[in-house]
Amino acid sequence: MGRGNMVEQLQKLVARYGDREQKPVRFRPETWRRWLEPYGATHVLDAGVECTGGASGDRLIGRGDLARLRDRVDGDDPDSLRDLFVAVMIWGSGTTNGRGPRYTGAALSDPDRTTVLRATREAVREGDLSGAYQRFVLKGVGRSFFTKWFAAVDDREAPSERALILDDRVFRSLNALGWTSWQAAGTRHWPTRYAAYVSTMHDWASATGVTADWLEWLLFHLNGDVDAA
Repeated sequence: MGRGNMVEQLQKLVARYGDREQKPVRFRPETWRRWLEPYGATHVLDAGVECTGGASGDRLIGRGDLARLRDRVDGDDPDSLRDLFVAVMIWGSGTTNGRGPRYTGAALSDPDRTTVLRATREAVREGDLSGAYQRFVLKGVGRSFFTKWFAAVDDREAPSERALILDDRVFRSLNALGWTSWQAAGTRHWPTRYAAYVSTMHDWASATGVTADWLEWLLFHLNGDVDAA
């Protein structure tokens, strides 16, 4: 699909959903506690704010909470890296991904955890998104979640093309719009495809007058239902 046609489709979606914004995610601390206790990370469960509705003890965590944790990260301090990673996994799982706590526990038990988190954070902050993708190998964590890690650790300012999340819901919307990452990248090499996705999304965001992370959220929200386009 040509760039012009894709931008036209996205402009229709932006016009329809432009007043929407991403809301914080609800999570249940007690569901996570036993998976975090062995690693001294239960204090991360205090992130965000208490939920006024729903089950007692539920909390809300949003991107702003992740940014505050990111700003406290010391690359030489494995505990601060761990805390941000746990918060990202909680935010990404909410109450709908019942496997999230178990997968987080698996990642925390990985002997390469600190090395992988530190190396990929550095690669992202240097703009080497393909390299970060290639280096992220932790038990229990696939693309949908480690690209959330990339987005969370990226503190670069514009005009840098900051890392974005590429999960199954985003992919579903992209495919429904007729865009495929391997064609855009000219290869089936996943690290290259991810970098091409990020660059393309920033290009589309600029053309449609929105931020790239908002556009990413919109594609996530739509989950393939792009009929408005």
